[in-house]
Amino acid sequence: MTRPTLRAITALLAAATPAAAQVTTPPDLASPPGLKTPAVQETRLTNGLRLLVVPMHEVPLIQVVLNVAGGAREDGARPGLATFTASMLDKGAGGRDANTVAADVAYLGAQLFAGADWNGTNVSLRVPKRSIGAALDLMADVVLRPAFSSIEVKRQRDLRLANLIQQRDQPGAVATLAYNSIVFPEGHPYHRPIGGDSGSTAGLDSSMVRGFYQSTFRPDRVTVIVTGDVTLTEARAEIERRFGGWQKGTLTSPSASKPAQAIAAAPTKVYLVDKPGAAQSVIRIGHAGVERSSPDYYAIQVMNTLLGGSFSSRLNSNLRETKGYTYGARSGFDFQPIPGAFTASADVRTDVTDSSLVEFFGELRRIRDEKVDPVELDRTKRYLALRVPGAFETTGQVAGQLGTLLTFGLPFNWFDDYVRRIMAVTAEDVQRVARQYVRTDSLAVIVVGDIQKIRPGVERLKLGPLEVRK
Repeated sequence: MTRPTLRAITALLAAATPAAAQVTTPPDLASPPGLKTPAVQETRLTNGLRLLVVPMHEVPLIQVVLNVAGGAREDGARPGLATFTASMLDKGAGGRDANTVAADVAYLGAQLFAGADWNGTNVSLRVPKRSIGAALDLMADVVLRPAFSSIEVKRQRDLRLANLIQQRDQPGAVATLAYNSIVFPEGHPYHRPIGGDSGSTAGLDSSMVRGFYQSTFRPDRVTVIVTGDVTLTEARAEIERRFGGWQKGTLTSPSASKPAQAIAAAPTKVYLVDKPGAAQSVIRIGHAGVERSSPDYYAIQVMNTLLGGSFSSRLNSNLRETKGYTYGARSGFDFQPIPGAFTASADVRTDVTDSSLVEFFGELRRIRDEKVDPVELDRTKRYLALRVPGAFETTGQVAGQLGTLLTFGLPFNWFDDYVRRIMAVTAEDVQRVARQYVRTDSLAVIVVGDIQKIRPGVERLKLGPLEVRK
């Protein structure tokens, strides 16, 4: 390259350098816009079934979610019965076997799912509008005429037992089971796993499943949510045709959500579960949480998002980005009608288990002891506010949000005020709720890992008494 050419290139680069070298700053953001949620239209069939409809005519799709109140809170002495019964609904119904049900769903271009959580059993259908009639016929068979054949119940029971055995080799599953059994005392709904255990599953049979179904499935316990390319008149006619003849029966009404069960705070204690040869340690740290109806809900959301509720949270930035101990660290409050747990967690390398615990406790104390920086607080609030519209984009999302509002007895326009309430949270609010709801002196610390390698370092931290669990 000749000198004149080199000088010319250098001059061009020099001319471009000042603009390129300038430090860029993100643009100022306007205040997050408010959200106006879709209007919910409501009616009720003569048998007591409640119908909610949200028309969304942009795409010719319809989402139907049928919820039966109750769920796993009605398991009684047989943990896992509600979730098992729900899983059996589409394993044969209306004269079809399990394979025929699946084939008919696929033929209609539909998606059909049945499952249960702590608060109810859900049967969900997503289908193109052109196939709604045939799809609802199939859904009605699944809800009203499940087979619960002895052969299929035994097959699904054996599959669940095999899965429960496999979970014993999965450190994450072991940690979750141990954590819930420690945080929630015997007799609390969450003490035992929602999917049951080997003992409760081994005794499941067709008569037991049918008995649970008959005692819980009745129209006056049901809410049907329909979203998508449909009107209230159309939806009512379709639902009435399939479910209008469903009889109430003479059974007792469902039990209401139990009041929050007070759980006495206990001093911080460490529990180790041995997993010889494990390359990672699974960490769960926390305690019983707070009720969803708390007036501090919005401040708690902001505080937890700062702490571990987003990718840019303090826990993830520290343990993943700065230290390189894990692929992800997080925290969260499990809001349920009966308060769930507050949990901070991560899967970390075995050789940094003790160092990771130091960072966890450091961040848990910092959120309590130091007032959050205004810039960090503003960024967090905007993150929460700006992500809300994305939760109402599809028919399934709208149906899901409505279902959540129903679970907690919240008004259908609750989200309309969400952004304003989040943006009103102050640094003082964040510190106040952190001090109240993140109790660093009464934490259950569960670590599943290679005890021979991690125990000495964990003991040196002197976080509290140490117990080894099988």
